[in-house]
Parts: sequence; structure tokens; C-alpha cells
Amino acid sequence: MANLRQQLDTPAAPKLASSGEVYSSALQNQNNGILNIFFIKLVNSLNSVLGIRGGRFMNNPYGAFQDSTDQVAANTTTAYPVTFNTTDFSNGVTVASGSRITVANDGIWNLQFSLQFTNTTNASQDVDVWFRVNGTNIANSNSRYGLSPRKAADDPFHIIMALNYFISLNATDYVEIMWRPTNTGVSIEQYAAGTSPTRPAIPSAIVTMSFVSNISV
Repeated sequence: MANLRQQLDTPAAPKLASSGEVYSSALQNQNNGILNIFFIKLVNSLNSVLGIRGGRFMNNPYGAFQDSTDQVAANTTTAYPVTFNTTDFSNGVTVASGSRITVANDGIWNLQFSLQFTNTTNASQDVDVWFRVNGTNIANSNSRYGLSPRKAADDPFHIIMALNYFISLNATDYVEIMWRPTNTGVSIEQYAAGTSPTRPAIPSAIVTMSFVSNISV
């Protein structure tokens, strides 16, 4: 397994000897040597971070979550939050109340999701997906997806909806993914692991949050 805690040899603050009332070349040379070692380590650390693979030393906040349940809409006039019941990775990002993707740091964040939609009706349907921050809709964040009719009575239409979106958030803010279908026969559906060949289960929803930048003033 790869090392999950790659760290630099970061230099500690130099401890210089105090000079007496009389100048001492030996003491001066000793302090010069300490400073020389300090700056060599400092330059090496900066070069490592700013180099071509320096990102491996960064510890930016992130989160990855998924859901293993079917998510349904009871009617077409209500906005429903997408929920998540499994945490894959969490570093400064958590899920509260099942749907509230909450950040611990101010900044610009990149939210990416995929939703496994299913249409069981014998007609084309639409579904709207948009974002809310702290319970308030984000203006101009909606997307509308078209779903074809089912292929047969026992074979619904399936499609993955995926998107990424930059959001400016303050510490403790939360964002939710909202959805609303044109028919209750549209749902966000999970599927069990398959056989022949063996293949993984399909989560109903997957979301990741990645820290992009601090908020520019």
C-alpha cells in the first residue's frame, strides 16, 4: 500500500547561540553553520512542494460519500434532497442529517456527483437537479435531464446523471443536491452486486467535494 502520510523534512526554527560582550569568530561560524543548514532544508522543502509532483505533500480538505438505498419521490411538487449513508473519505468535509455536505473551511469547492436514475414509466420523463446552500437555492444551478421510456414492463430505462460545480462556501456551511422528477416513476436506484461476471454493486448516488482555493478578497 502506498504511504498515506508522505511528509517533507521541514526545518525547525534555528536555535542560535547568544553572543557575549566580546566578538567570537568561532561563535559566529557556529551560528552561520546553523543558519546554512536551516536554509538548505527550507529551500529543499519549497522545491519539493513547488516541483512537478509537489501536490503529493499537500493536505487539502476533501470528502467522498455514496448511498446504498433507493431514493424515491412521493410527488412531483416537492424538492427532495439526495441522501448519503456511506463515507468513503473525509478530511474537513462531512455529511450531516443524511444530505448536508458540510465543510470545515472557507473556500471555493468543487462538488462532483453521479446519480443513477431509473424510469419505470412507459413515457419520456424529465428530472431537475440543482443545489442549495444552507437551505437556500443557488441561482442558476439547475439542470434538466431527459429520461427515455422503459424498455419493457420489467426492464426500466437507466441513465447516470453527472456534473461538477464550483461553490463558494464559508466554514460550517452545507450544500445539498436537490431533485424533482416529472413523474413518481422516476427514482434514484441502487443495484446489488452482479455475477457472471462478478461485478460491484451500483450506488444510487455518489458525491465528492474537493477544496479548490481560498476565497479571493
